[in-house]
Amino acid sequence: MRVFYIAKADSLEAHHLARILQIFDCRSLFELFYRATRKNDLYVLIRSWELKTLRAFALFCCLFTIAFPSLPASAFELFGYHLWGDKAERAGIHDLEGTPDPTPYSVKFHVVGENGASPSDTKDDLQSVSLLVQDVKQLPSGVSGVLARASKDFERLIGKLYEDGYFGALVTINVAGMPLNQAVLHPDKIKERPVPLLVEIDVGPQFHLGTAQVTYAGPASTAELGLPEADALGLTEGSPALSATVISAERGAINYLKERGYPFANVKDRQLLANHATQTLKVRLDIVTGPYARFGQVSVSGNKQMRSNFISSYASIPRGAQWDGKIIERAQSRLQDLEVFSSIRLEPDEQLDENGELPLTIIVEERPRKVFGFGANYSSNEGVGVEGYWRHRNLFGEAERLSITGSVGQLLAVNNEQIEYAARITFEKPGVLGPLTSFSTSAAAVQENPDNYRSTSLSYDAYLSRDLTEALSARVGGRVYHADERDVFGDNSYFLLGLPMDLTYDSRNNTLNPTQGVDASLKFEPAYDLQGKDENLYSQVSVASYLPVLGHDRVVLAGRVSAGAIVAPSVQSVPAARQFFLGGGGTIRGYAYKNVGPRLNGEVTGGRSFVLFNGEVRTKITETIGLVGFIDAGAAYVKQYPDFDEPLRVGVGGGLRYFTPVGPLRLDVGVPLEPGRDDPPFAVYLGLSQSF
Repeated sequence: MRVFYIAKADSLEAHHLARILQIFDCRSLFELFYRATRKNDLYVLIRSWELKTLRAFALFCCLFTIAFPSLPASAFELFGYHLWGDKAERAGIHDLEGTPDPTPYSVKFHVVGENGASPSDTKDDLQSVSLLVQDVKQLPSGVSGVLARASKDFERLIGKLYEDGYFGALVTINVAGMPLNQAVLHPDKIKERPVPLLVEIDVGPQFHLGTAQVTYAGPASTAELGLPEADALGLTEGSPALSATVISAERGAINYLKERGYPFANVKDRQLLANHATQTLKVRLDIVTGPYARFGQVSVSGNKQMRSNFISSYASIPRGAQWDGKIIERAQSRLQDLEVFSSIRLEPDEQLDENGELPLTIIVEERPRKVFGFGANYSSNEGVGVEGYWRHRNLFGEAERLSITGSVGQLLAVNNEQIEYAARITFEKPGVLGPLTSFSTSAAAVQENPDNYRSTSLSYDAYLSRDLTEALSARVGGRVYHADERDVFGDNSYFLLGLPMDLTYDSRNNTLNPTQGVDASLKFEPAYDLQGKDENLYSQVSVASYLPVLGHDRVVLAGRVSAGAIVAPSVQSVPAARQFFLGGGGTIRGYAYKNVGPRLNGEVTGGRSFVLFNGEVRTKITETIGLVGFIDAGAAYVKQYPDFDEPLRVGVGGGLRYFTPVGPLRLDVGVPLEPGRDDPPFAVYLGLSQSF
């Protein structure tokens, strides 16, 4: 591993650096040399090869503390996203240092709508593509730089207006009182600083689609495929003439053909005619279908550790079958789910072979095989927790995965016995009985210590999983579970042999931040307790749905209904860790963790059945900030099936979301409407991803 570090060094920092090298016995691994900058400041470049991980981490921590003590905490970024601080201003100063003749300018942006007087609703959209507006603090070089940016803006604004169907729009840019074309010819007349610019846009009327025609040429045009016409592709007369509509129609026609055996289908010609008298746009698309094709030989390139025959087999592309774009998409998605590749491309050859088949090459780039990560969580009534994992993503060349995970909870507990922990080692093998079936096995050690019980358990399980459809999957296996517990009933031990079976349907568009789709699961597990000689049947069902009501993600309604039942002789015959408790971040927010359920002598015992309802209204205020309002309700019951002899406990609250590339950061505050014993007046929850 190569580590490069550049730090401004005065004499004190130089002593620090020398001391660090001495402490870590790294002197022979470094080359030190000094160089002077244009300001005669002294810099030290430290270069290292093959530095051990522990030393590198410790060295980084020390260097960070001595190198940055005096830097102002004016800005902060997470995952490349700017969270707070005056980032734009600092970036402008940084750019200014390397810009010859930096020239400031000011810009006024004036937009009028169809009637020539009222402000247009498109102003924000136009300003979002304007370089003059977006880069105003990044000073251009000289007047010529200002004029170049204004000229580029003219093109971008016209393009955006045409994109939105405003084909009669008028854009005028004045520089220091002169039209842009004159200012370009006489830049020497621009003396004022900052250079004043005025952007005036008369949007005019939005054009609508007039007559639209889609033609097809090639073998498919006579193959009775029911080729889609203009209306079926969304080119409906009278609808707004958006460029996105035309592009979507082209894509729809091409995909229709590619899904029916014509991989070379393409748009030969596109004719758009704007009629300013009728304010309509006439559209004609000429599609060439290309020859009919079947899937040919599949080859693989770019792989290093992964076996080529496994990749081609797992892609499951049937040679000799009719070419279908959906099969290509599913193959790519299936390969991505292996989590072994950083990039995957499926590229067909340029022509058919002599058998009328089209060979295909899967081009991959592999990710590092070993990866680790860590995380943290906090809630005001569940405490602080940390978790981490180490994973090998490709043990033997067929994406076999070995994972070791661990977590520690309630770190702020006064008594060490109250700390919770979990450790698990898991092995997963995809493609054991074809590409749709996988095998997994794991062993775990867990200690739970909520207020109402303490459980120390060991478990081992093994599963076969199969994808039945793109969204539907099933899993069946066996499990051995041993637990020593202490709860309101006293000390108990359990040794269960179970046969768990799961059925899952997941059509969500995003697992961490879903805005549409359904997530449903059904779980059954018959089990026998070797110590208590009891037969149990565990069952649970959950259905969550997501509905966008404004845009695709501006306002989303999210709801979940869950229920469970345990057929067992009594509550005491069920391990406390497997009884149903509600309360906390995953169930009813606002209530104490696992503090909602039937009680015995004032203590929560857990139940053999439960019902749970969760509802949220999720709004996206900006591209990075969102607000959420929620209501949770549920109850757990002593009996095997919900009899509603316990009243529903209700929690309400709201939250803040900050959207990052890896998922939304979540901050929720919940309030219990009917707090019981040990319930707080409110609870705070932090995490990554939406709550469900």
